[in-house]
Amino acid sequence: MGAADTRNVFCTPEWLEYVARTQQAEPVVAQVERDGVPVGAFTGLIVRRMGIRILGSPFQGWMTGPMGFELAPGESRSEAMEALARFAFRELGCLHMEVMDRGSSFAELAPVRGRVDRLPNFELDLQPEEDALFAGFTSACRRAIRKGEREGLSVEQAHGIEFADEYYEQLLEVFRRQGLSPPYGLDRVRELIRCVEPSGRLLLLRAVGPHGDRIATAIFPFAPDFGYFWGGASWEAHRILRPNEAIFWHAIRHFRERGVAVLNFGGGGDFKRKFGAPEIQIPVLRRSRVPGMLPLRDVAANVYKRRAMRAPQPFPRATARGLRPRSAAPAEHEQEAPRA
Repeated sequence: MGAADTRNVFCTPEWLEYVARTQQAEPVVAQVERDGVPVGAFTGLIVRRMGIRILGSPFQGWMTGPMGFELAPGESRSEAMEALARFAFRELGCLHMEVMDRGSSFAELAPVRGRVDRLPNFELDLQPEEDALFAGFTSACRRAIRKGEREGLSVEQAHGIEFADEYYEQLLEVFRRQGLSPPYGLDRVRELIRCVEPSGRLLLLRAVGPHGDRIATAIFPFAPDFGYFWGGASWEAHRILRPNEAIFWHAIRHFRERGVAVLNFGGGGDFKRKFGAPEIQIPVLRRSRVPGMLPLRDVAANVYKRRAMRAPQPFPRATARGLRPRSAAPAEHEQEAPRA
């Protein structure tokens, strides 16, 4: 299986192009073999940080969900990880690798050298009937969705790179409310839409108020195995209409109707519990060729987080029609701190 026929959106050629362009990265799509017979594929990219070649699948700061392996049933993921390490260190010349593989279990990775971290997440099975899914929401969430419907709130699918500006203006307000700035720029969102939307694997949603105001937005990459909440934002002034709950409900129905297996909520966060998704832990294997590199990696990651979300300097009000003063920080239902 290659990148062209993958069931994981983060292993598609379009997503690899997006990461390559925004991270100055080199895509790696490798065939996994047993005794010369193909049994699967690995997808990742190589970046250079502080002069060090790193194989990420994905790597922190890419705003990318699980990548890793797609293997034939019964194939050992621990053996695949060991083979990948040899390939990364000997043939690709990397000194460090990180792999987030949602098909791996912690028990499978226990024998593998390196450190296995736990990434908290929520995943909602989309196989049940629509009524059953709605009944699984908390009562407060169901009331919020019904309230929006009564007030004339609607959710529509958006298209085009212009959506990036609409989303990012709202995101700035979300982060500014807590004195922070988004960990990525507007160009990152534009590049995401430019690369991935033509493939049909990107769902862009906006909530529209009863008077036609565009009040909330969200971005969901998807493929048959899972849809993924990449980011969302809304104007504080319209929060009483609870547009974010309506957007998630729309996305859940959209993916279910198209045969997408699950919705991955893109990380932890208590607000995601309201949608009835059980909490899961995804293993992330981190392994270095050079002893002592992992602690240095952790220090660099903490520095990145602090710098990425440093409070912005004051700037003038936006004057374009429909835009608000820029501001931002994670609300209970919106974009979070940088993830992989």
